[in-house]
Amino acid sequence: MNKNTFINIHKCAVSDGRKNFIENLEWVYKDGENWLITGSNGGGKSAMASALSGNLEIVPDNFAEGSFYTNIFKNSTVSVSFEKAAALIEEEMANDESEFVEGGVDIGRTAGAFIASALPPAEKDCNLAEHPAVKLLGIGHILNRGLKYLSTGEIRRTLLAQALAAKSDLLILDEPFEGLDVQSRENLRNFLAGLLQNDKNSAGSADKNAPDVHIPKILLLMDRFDYVPDSITHVLELYKGSVSFCGKVADYAGFLKARQESEKETKEQMKAELVHAVAEAQKQGILQKEAIEAGSSLPLIEMNNVCVGWDGKKVLDNLNWKVESGKHWLIRGPNGSGKTTLLELITGDNAQVFCNDVRLFGNKRGSGETIWELKAKMGIVSYRLHVDYRNFGDMKIENIVISGLHDSIGLYEKVGDYEKILARSWLKLCGFENRYDEAFKTLSYGEQRGVLIARAVVKCPKLLILDEPCHGLDSESKTRVLSILQTIADSGLTTLLHVTHDPDEVLPCEKQVLELRPGETPMYQILER
Repeated sequence: MNKNTFINIHKCAVSDGRKNFIENLEWVYKDGENWLITGSNGGGKSAMASALSGNLEIVPDNFAEGSFYTNIFKNSTVSVSFEKAAALIEEEMANDESEFVEGGVDIGRTAGAFIASALPPAEKDCNLAEHPAVKLLGIGHILNRGLKYLSTGEIRRTLLAQALAAKSDLLILDEPFEGLDVQSRENLRNFLAGLLQNDKNSAGSADKNAPDVHIPKILLLMDRFDYVPDSITHVLELYKGSVSFCGKVADYAGFLKARQESEKETKEQMKAELVHAVAEAQKQGILQKEAIEAGSSLPLIEMNNVCVGWDGKKVLDNLNWKVESGKHWLIRGPNGSGKTTLLELITGDNAQVFCNDVRLFGNKRGSGETIWELKAKMGIVSYRLHVDYRNFGDMKIENIVISGLHDSIGLYEKVGDYEKILARSWLKLCGFENRYDEAFKTLSYGEQRGVLIARAVVKCPKLLILDEPCHGLDSESKTRVLSILQTIADSGLTTLLHVTHDPDEVLPCEKQVLELRPGETPMYQILER
């Protein structure tokens, strides 16, 4: 192999030994090039990352002349992805020993211990809070917090810090900007630009005694072309398991523009069809008379002087908030500001709800209602739910959606024909037509998220709770899902609570804004758009 060539793949397949995820793969990565790997959900991006990091095989085709694979980074590659974050949380949950611990709380591994486990021997005794990767990513304040208590954005930053601390030669970043707040996103963008240019000054620490950040080669896996750092020189696009583009970034920009122009009319037609299809699916899904009756005059949610915190830290303080039927809310704030905690008070996943005045659908929590009575009126899309469902990887996606009708994680009741028809109508809307028998674990992370959105909306809930619902979705899927959610909101049957950091994902119907402002007094503001 040429000494200036890092990776050379010629006529190979990416495989797990049973199934080929990418076929006839050809790609050469040379010194001086900065690559973006992109493509639609299920196209092969995640399979490519798994193969390069050693979790899948890159297999030469014995029947293709000259087929081969070489990779100088083969034993020194680290990836940061949604899949890795989910697997980490699964592991922490599986090892939870709270029932055997005095006080009933086992925080598990801390963020600091997790990052420190990757440090080279010479740096084991360093002050972790002063490590340049920790300072750069702004996570010094969470080093003593358990991994399972971190927000989505915090755990993403922790994974990235650990990857940088490991000093691997190749760092694969799969959708690195997803789940980060605006400031963190801008910091990461500037940092990546420095890494891609091998600019040590932009990646180093102000503390001259602290260890330098090792400068690895970077591979970016991203769907959104507008977030890509200017330093990217080349693009590899994968579509349905094969290469659809491989070349210079300037050529890809022209390729993308031509494609978008040709698909413009099709997308407009799709939006019009979605409005009709959603209305039909909702009509089929109204299982209870109360769903179509005039809404109660009582608020769906009411919180009075709510205070939540742990380890001496206030997460929510004296929060007064009311959600009325038909008024859709955007919830925003920086990573770690309490957005997920707020939603968990509503869904019943945070026990501090019982020592606060929280009322759902007119009833005070703890006054006798069961969690099942509440969840019957709610649809939920969240990172935690996604992690839970990864334990049901062999389950058919049709049954995943049907489980939303029973408010269960998994499915434990006999499935009726009506439920199948209803589930398939929503799966078709979300882009899974004729894929109903596929196992959840065989889908990409973004495709799994699409299935969970179908699960949340299948029963036409009074309240739809969306915690970063578009995580991992490609542009086409994101456009489709946002159109579906807007149409659901317009129907008047469902009220939306939507957490997102991305201004492009804010829906026109979301006129009310709850903005969390940690460290300020008060710690929140209620605004109107």
